[in-house]
Amino acid sequence: MAGPNPFAHFQKSFQKEEVNYKYFDLASIDPKYDQLPYSIRVLLESAVRNCDNFHVLEKDVQSILAWTPDLKQGQNDVEVSFKPARVILQDFTGVPAVVDFAAMRDAVCELNGDPEKINPICPADLVIDHSVQVDFARTSDALSKNQNLEFERNKERFTFLKWGARAFNNMLIVPPGSGIVHQVNLEYLARVVFEADTEGGKMLYPDSVVGTDSHTTMINGLGVLGWGVGGIEAEAVMLGQSISMLLPEVIGYKLVGKLGPLVTSTDLVLTITKHLRQLGVVGKFVEFYGPGVAELSIADRATISNMCPEYGATVGYFPIDENTLNYMKQTNRSEKKIEIIRQYLQATRQLRNYSDESQDPRFTQTVTLDLSTVVTSVSGPKRPHDRVSVSEMKKDFQSCLVNPVGFKGFAIPADAMENSGEFQWDDGKKYTIKHGSVVIAAITSCTNTSNPSVMLGAGMLAKKAVEKGLSIMPYIKTSLSPGSGVVTYYLKESGVIPYLEKLGFNIVGYGCMTCIGNSGPLDENVVNTIEKNNLVCCGVLSGNRNFEGRIHPNTRANYLASPLLVIAYAIAGRVDIDFETEPLGTDANGQNVFLRDIWPTRSEIQEVENKHVIPAMFQEVYSKIELGSEDWQTLQVSDAKLYPWNGESTYIKRPPFFEGMTRELPKFDSIKDARCLLFLGDSVTTDHISPAGSIARNSPAARYLSERKLTPKDFNSYGSRRGNDAIMARGTFANIRLVNKLVPKTGPRTVHIPSQEEMDIFDCAERYREEGTPLVLVVGKDYGSGSSRDWAAKGPFLLGIKAVIAESYERIHRSNLVGMGIIPLQFLPGQNAETLNLTGREKYNISIPTENIKPGQKIQVDADGITFETILRFDTEVDIEYFKNGGILNYMIRKMLN
Repeated sequence: MAGPNPFAHFQKSFQKEEVNYKYFDLASIDPKYDQLPYSIRVLLESAVRNCDNFHVLEKDVQSILAWTPDLKQGQNDVEVSFKPARVILQDFTGVPAVVDFAAMRDAVCELNGDPEKINPICPADLVIDHSVQVDFARTSDALSKNQNLEFERNKERFTFLKWGARAFNNMLIVPPGSGIVHQVNLEYLARVVFEADTEGGKMLYPDSVVGTDSHTTMINGLGVLGWGVGGIEAEAVMLGQSISMLLPEVIGYKLVGKLGPLVTSTDLVLTITKHLRQLGVVGKFVEFYGPGVAELSIADRATISNMCPEYGATVGYFPIDENTLNYMKQTNRSEKKIEIIRQYLQATRQLRNYSDESQDPRFTQTVTLDLSTVVTSVSGPKRPHDRVSVSEMKKDFQSCLVNPVGFKGFAIPADAMENSGEFQWDDGKKYTIKHGSVVIAAITSCTNTSNPSVMLGAGMLAKKAVEKGLSIMPYIKTSLSPGSGVVTYYLKESGVIPYLEKLGFNIVGYGCMTCIGNSGPLDENVVNTIEKNNLVCCGVLSGNRNFEGRIHPNTRANYLASPLLVIAYAIAGRVDIDFETEPLGTDANGQNVFLRDIWPTRSEIQEVENKHVIPAMFQEVYSKIELGSEDWQTLQVSDAKLYPWNGESTYIKRPPFFEGMTRELPKFDSIKDARCLLFLGDSVTTDHISPAGSIARNSPAARYLSERKLTPKDFNSYGSRRGNDAIMARGTFANIRLVNKLVPKTGPRTVHIPSQEEMDIFDCAERYREEGTPLVLVVGKDYGSGSSRDWAAKGPFLLGIKAVIAESYERIHRSNLVGMGIIPLQFLPGQNAETLNLTGREKYNISIPTENIKPGQKIQVDADGITFETILRFDTEVDIEYFKNGGILNYMIRKMLN
């Protein structure tokens, strides 16, 4: 049981306006404190404050204090507990979390008849909707149409969330249409330092957060330690469970110099992303330091931190400095709180001066980037870390066309290189598209729209373009989806909105849109022309991710770019352009207009930003953010503790995860005579495993909905239907770009090995289930990279997957697999399916020890006589406990019952 805090005597306090503020004086605990990275200091403070020798042990504190640069991944078994200050959920994962909580309450009620026993107590539990689907572009009423459409499609889901806010403790709902989770977190929710009411005063401690979106890391730009976890793990934290983690390596990333006058923060982040992905930082902390950091705004830092999942680290952390506190003032945080924060940070030596080398901590490894070397860049055509200098873009794209199929290749035959197609548009004119033609151009809400410099820069570029007489082809689907109402506010105040609209970049909503595949359909004439001529057409977006099949089925090449470059490529109409030598178009006098003629400098942008991004905007927007629209306010919801499940619903369905659950631990055994459902290669993302975009009309999910009398216009997306396990199981591995080596063509198909019949993946899994055959997956490197999508683990669980054998895993997805009771196995170094001559058609026998199972132990696999060892990727003792219970949620139910 919990006991007294053994570090209580390290508490100190100070008075401010007759209030007693208490804190733990970390520096006095051990002289090694001053050498710790600032990110590790946050872990330490949490361990010290929460130490009760039950949830958090005294040895956890000592382990963190003993952090050393010599700590190496793979040789480290130092396990510590971490209790974040709060949890943040976005709608797509928020709905499943509340569904699971409601089902858990049912399960507890069934096991002991006490529905009050489970009332999740959350540190600060946030569900944000950001699921707008952009169906209307280039129209002045796009915003209202999209928001009406969103409410019409998702009313049941919104009602369920509103019920959850009443049914469970400490749950704050930010209503739909308010902004994207990360930007609202940065501008409004983040405290930087928490104040908690305690006996004898207020306790101060660092803000920290875990969230169900992998880009929760954006908040590290504000000095708040935070990272993405699977929805499954987040639910356990909301129920009071600590996160069990291995003490991380910390890579020191030193920034020196200054960015050039024409370079944007997007160019910087794409440069860092490529650099760190090449360095290899998966599972590590990255902490930025050096005098160059002081040259970056908080928005610039947040942009870098947001892209953390793309370079693979757990966090990309910027310690708090005076710029952080100035940003808090700019975003309307109170002067009193800011002064209390400053005093606390100074007392605990957590306020950073980036120009003072004496404050530099020790790091596992250090690397340096001179900001002056950064050049204008994009990334693509299929991965966010494949950076391309804009000066090399034309040559690079042409190479991609002829390269073999892969991350940088489309294998277009020589005789098809000049393919093109013509179609007629609504204006009666005929247009021609070819390889490289842009058909989607989106300034989308993730990463960049937190940054006034690139958003205002895009507006200023649009103004200059319009004044020069430039325009965008009408068939290009353009959109602007700000991250919050504040962005709209300063774009209007600075006077650039009319010019953005003139080019077709109308505000279409607030939320995850094109970046997650919610761009809506392209015109049929465009689609038919692309498909008929086998064209590699392009999307250009200011987002984070451009994985195959994610943005749109008909944009085979997708490039990440700054908002300014999104507009530039849209005006050009193609990506295979050399901006230095080729004009964007001509002005009214027939004179060539080059990109350099309309590109604003950083100083020009800074002048406009200083004038128009002011605290009053943040006050105006966030003073009423929790109120929501009239539609939200009038939603009628039940007050019942137990949710009244509707058996006919296609949105909200009681999940089957707890059916047949007992108080006693289930028995587990070795996996015998399993079949390989899918035989996959490298970089299989969570978008491949559990797509979030539209439901294809010929898919198992579509058949399920059609059987329930829904027409295709009402299918909506997988993301919006994450509260229905029947849909999500059918949508598992439904990505049209999935490459399964068991079948000859790309797509969501596989082979039922015993019959050699090819079929949809869900149907095949059901056939195996009827035959009593367990299933495994055999995959390559970086399995589960991308979004921290809990359904990428829940879906395979429902398909009957018992184990995954991979060359390596992305951190969050490995954790999610464990959370669902799926065994993650890893090939030994130097081995993979190819070196072992595996075909995926074997029977797999996996020897799981029923006693003394240990983290990281060797597990033997036999595949029709091919015998090899794998590493059991249960990384901690807690992982093993979750597995023994059949998953993390089952573990939590048993824990609450006992």
